[in-house]
Amino acid sequence: MKGIVYKSTGSWYMVKGEDGHVYQARLKGKFKIKDITSTNPIAVGDDVGFEMEDEAENRTMITDLLPRRNYVNRISPANRRQHHIIASNLDQSLLIATIKEPRTSTGFIDRFLVTCEAFHIPAIIVFNKSDLHEEHETAVYEERKAIYEKVGYRVLLTSVEEEKGLDVLKETLYGKTTLISGHSGVGKSSIINAILEGVNIRTTEVSNWSGKGMHTTTFAEMYDLPEGGRIIDTPGMREFAIADITKDEFSHFFPEMKLRLNQCQFNNCMHINEPDCAIKKAVLDGEIHEDRYISYCTILDSMADKEW
Repeated sequence: MKGIVYKSTGSWYMVKGEDGHVYQARLKGKFKIKDITSTNPIAVGDDVGFEMEDEAENRTMITDLLPRRNYVNRISPANRRQHHIIASNLDQSLLIATIKEPRTSTGFIDRFLVTCEAFHIPAIIVFNKSDLHEEHETAVYEERKAIYEKVGYRVLLTSVEEEKGLDVLKETLYGKTTLISGHSGVGKSSIINAILEGVNIRTTEVSNWSGKGMHTTTFAEMYDLPEGGRIIDTPGMREFAIADITKDEFSHFFPEMKLRLNQCQFNNCMHINEPDCAIKKAVLDGEIHEDRYISYCTILDSMADKEW
């Protein structure tokens, strides 16, 4: 039998078979001994082969992992030497961000976008909680919207409280498998509750003492959309450390830099101290936004020298 992994708890999985039934599944032993670099051999969105283990209890065993089209990953918070696959076989990704309560840093946004670029997954940025925006927040949003739209990303504005932008969001999700991610507390679960029928994902207010969101989603889980398509809800993340990308290739995943890389004097230009650098010239000429270049330098400096 073949199916798609809808939920992963680390030891047990929910698999939806081609027959439309949902089965509880565990991994066959051979997955435990494979030489894998990820903390999870099976991720939500994976196409798998499975066989019945206990029909009375609807329990099955995953026997095969079918080839992945793509996936999104990050360095595992629990083990910096390994990466964690967040989800696989995606048509697009949706990053939920906020200007206020909590504030999503541009560094977090750019790390996520770089990872999506590396695996050829179209990314959309959704700024949520627009009902909290006053004059300052509105100005910040408009500036960020202009920065990311100039690069080629689609930017949406939503408010669950005011039911703003939700219809456009639903249209964006129609017929596609979409990863929905973001910091804890950005309202990801509230958005999913608003677009799904009959699902009530637990939500939690932002922590008063830290200003950061509290984790409410423990495991990644996929849901079918009423009008067609699927969304994958992921645990809220406090950080997003890049995996599988070396420093030498990092600039290739900034679209505005990629266009100009062959104009640098040196093929291995890192765009920091090298002479005749087309990227630095574009920043000085206003063709590349200074904030994006600063983000590039900051993230590059924080990246491990490990060759993935």
